Amino acid sequence: MSKVLRSVGLDVGTTSTQMVVSELEIENRASQFAVPELEIRDRRVVWRSPVYFTPLLDEHHMDGEGLRRLVEEAYAQAGITRADVDTGAVIVTGETSRKENARTVLNALSELAGDFVVAAAGPALESVLAAKGAGADRISGTQPVLHMDIGGGTANLALFREGKLLQTGCLNVGGRLVKVGEAGEILYISPVIQGIFSQKEGERISLPAAEALAEQLVRALEMAAGLRDRGPLLDRLWTRECETPWEIPGDRPVLSFSGGVADCIDRKHPDFAFGDIGPILGRKIRGSALCRGAYVLGRETIRATVIGAGCHAAQLSGSTVFYQNISFPLKNLPVAGLGEEGILAMPGVCSPSYRDIIAMAEEIVEKSGPGPVVVCVEQDMAKALGQALSARLPREKPILCLDRVRVGPGDYLDVGEPVGEAMPVVVKTLVMGQP
Repeated sequence: MSKVLRSVGLDVGTTSTQMVVSELEIENRASQFAVPELEIRDRRVVWRSPVYFTPLLDEHHMDGEGLRRLVEEAYAQAGITRADVDTGAVIVTGETSRKENARTVLNALSELAGDFVVAAAGPALESVLAAKGAGADRISGTQPVLHMDIGGGTANLALFREGKLLQTGCLNVGGRLVKVGEAGEILYISPVIQGIFSQKEGERISLPAAEALAEQLVRALEMAAGLRDRGPLLDRLWTRECETPWEIPGDRPVLSFSGGVADCIDRKHPDFAFGDIGPILGRKIRGSALCRGAYVLGRETIRATVIGAGCHAAQLSGSTVFYQNISFPLKNLPVAGLGEEGILAMPGVCSPSYRDIIAMAEEIVEKSGPGPVVVCVEQDMAKALGQALSARLPREKPILCLDRVRVGPGDYLDVGEPVGEAMPVVVKTLVMGQP
């Protein structure tokens, strides 16, 4: 028997804000007499919002009230309310995640969007969601696929082979690093391109200067793709949130593109049609080494991240779960070590014995703090472990044990209301990136 969850994805990006509504079909693959084995069988987008410009108060602050109105309008157009939403993610991306009031605004949006629609941001998460929303993971085989989601402020990179993620990265490369007014005046220059762009705010935009900047940005993308020797330019434009070094192992990858700039790779637009250098950057990418070999445009371009958020942010835990005295939803639980507040992540034991369960439970109890005990194990043993913990901890102690969820250092977890015998979770990396 299957069950359908309604998922909402909201992407607040450097240039645009979008929302999608998706349906996730949940199926129990186990037999009637076996331990439940729940998985997301199908993911389908059932409604897409218009593409809105992200409202800003100024270059350092998002317009929280304006964003709230956009979400209210999108919900009304989709014909849904907060009560209709089961899961999902609010993703703040690119330069927008660096706005001074980003956390406050997104916390408010999270409450408006639904009880389990969550605030999440960070280049690693964005890279994966954009790649999956564009379908890059599905086309990767023995030859690797490097996906580049190039938006207004950043280019998020995700390398796949045989459907498996190998690494992620992020560059300060995007079409809205320079904003241009209707009269051709420069309204804004991002600090990340100081020293590689020759003009100043208030001057009339020069096409040669804009093209020279776009060529520099393309060179950095070529370096990241392994098509040009690495130089200081790549390190300069590499975002501080991402670990280095980055390198492409083995064969040249097939390149896959999404994001607003991807729409300008094979389509011709006037140079400053969108009030930025996006069309110029897209044109320069098309004429570069990036497009001389095999390349594809994602099934989704400008909507790749929001579809990834709506369809691919959630996973399930799992075959067995255990909880007591827990108020759902739980949000932004950090991965922690024994004795620290947060999620205790463990590989677990395949087919554990009673002695294995007891030994693990006693170690956790010995080092548990005053707060809730939250444990994620990769193996199917959460219910037995939870029962062992419950027997050894005070009756009023909040306990949550999840299985089939893999998290690591730097990750955060959101857990929604139980869905039958499973729970929807969102694993987030770098919840709020800092510049």
